[in-house]
Amino acid sequence: VGVFLILLLMVRCAAQEEIPNKGCVCGHPGIPGDPGHNGAPGRDGRDGLRGDKGDRGEFGPIGQPGNNGHKGEKGEPGATGPAGLKGKRGENGDLGHPGKMGPQGIQGFVGPKGNKGELGLPGLQGPKGELGPPGPVGIKGETGLRGDRGIPGPLGPPGRLGPKGEIGVPGHKGNMGYRGEKGDQGDIGGKGEKGDASVVFKSAFSVGLSAQSKLPAANAPIRFDKIIYNQQNHYDPQTGRFTCSVAGAYFFTYHITVFSRNVKVALMKNGAKLLHTTDNYQGSEDQAAGGAVLHLEAGDKVWLQVSGGELFNGLYADDDDDTTFSGFLIFGA
Repeated sequence: VGVFLILLLMVRCAAQEEIPNKGCVCGHPGIPGDPGHNGAPGRDGRDGLRGDKGDRGEFGPIGQPGNNGHKGEKGEPGATGPAGLKGKRGENGDLGHPGKMGPQGIQGFVGPKGNKGELGLPGLQGPKGELGPPGPVGIKGETGLRGDRGIPGPLGPPGRLGPKGEIGVPGHKGNMGYRGEKGDQGDIGGKGEKGDASVVFKSAFSVGLSAQSKLPAANAPIRFDKIIYNQQNHYDPQTGRFTCSVAGAYFFTYHITVFSRNVKVALMKNGAKLLHTTDNYQGSEDQAAGGAVLHLEAGDKVWLQVSGGELFNGLYADDDDDTTFSGFLIFGA
């Protein structure tokens, strides 16, 4: 309707311009006419220019939280903030290395004299001084005590030959001289008379402990029941004693395997202890031994026994270890 009225007004104005002005006065405007028919619709408003930005609407409701996004890159460091308040005093740090020596200061005033210090250690011996001038002759002193005998001086020249002395007492027998060279073979002597046949005395034994007789009793003859040699039967395995049948010098020796306990044995002759052997057990097999040459008369008895109680009877024997006692005649009396 608005558009129609506008078009009607424009037509009227154009008609007034065509009618010449003959000096007549225009009357009042007439009654508006009926509205014309609707014009053709205008073009779609979407083709028009973009309008101004509207007012901001109200905030909508808060939506659900979204998924975590990817970690962003590290940002640039921020500007340095203002200095904070002064903190509390920290603990003292470790002692630093000595600094360089500073310049020498001004010499101070001389201080008061200090107290006398303690006597110091004796110093090193100084070099020998020069010989001083001789002192005045002193008063003659008293005769001193006789000094020790001095070192013998060198041998003087030989004196004159004195007169021949009397025959002295015969001297002691001198040591045997060196053996001389072999002399020439002598003449064959005559046939001697038939002598008596010489007798060779024999006496020897060698015995040992077995697994049954190891760790023997103390303070009694050790009964060595393993016979190694006893052809003359001078050793009695029932008593553990050797009985001398031929007087002379004999050699006795024993070898002991020490295990599980300490060892202390004595070589006995007719009840007297002649030789002692001691060994302390150190946690593994050990060895001990002893030997002696004895002079025996016929009927003397010799044996080996533990001395010191059950704590010292560690004489051991098995398939791989032996404890032995041996003796033999060296020569007859």
